[in-house]
Amino acid sequence: MRYQAPEQEELLDHKGNPRAVADLALSYEQSRLNLAFHEAGHAVLSMACGMHIIKSEVIAWERPGGLSVTGRTDHDARNIDPWEFAAQCAAGELASLHSLRIQRLWTPERAAACAADHDRELAIDLLGSFGYQLGRHHTPKGGKSWAAVQAMAMARMHRMWDEIAAVAHAMDERDVLTGDEIAALTGLTNRPLPGGAA
Repeated sequence: MRYQAPEQEELLDHKGNPRAVADLALSYEQSRLNLAFHEAGHAVLSMACGMHIIKSEVIAWERPGGLSVTGRTDHDARNIDPWEFAAQCAAGELASLHSLRIQRLWTPERAAACAADHDRELAIDLLGSFGYQLGRHHTPKGGKSWAAVQAMAMARMHRMWDEIAAVAHAMDERDVLTGDEIAALTGLTNRPLPGGAA
């Protein structure tokens, strides 16, 4: 665990705005594991669709009056189908929610607090920059709704739950997992970076 807060940029979304901080009314240990499931959802579905995973991590630090926890997954998504990218964006929140259900910690309030709007907005903006239409609450002509992307991610998440759980528990224990460590835990292939970049 870190003793100092992460750098400010680690707490920002893709637009440079602070990511929402949710209070799930859980213990530190439960919150940390829940966050590990969120990041494991991103990492496993990303790797399964052919992305190169650099690292996935739980970031925890002391602050006055308690502990804070967040996370991040760094990957290279070049040459990936845009809808696959959107599905991995949805997978974090879905894995977090499924973990709460399994542990019998799910409540409507905690489910609302798990909402990862920053992941949805990243998918909408990135796909939009390539001409793909992803609607928040509707299905745009020629595109998909976020609900449809979530359904696709949910089906994949359930098929790969054992792999997600293995990664989440290892991340909770070690803080950071490299892509190669995730591949070893799951049997998936961490695709080499295009052009052999490190």
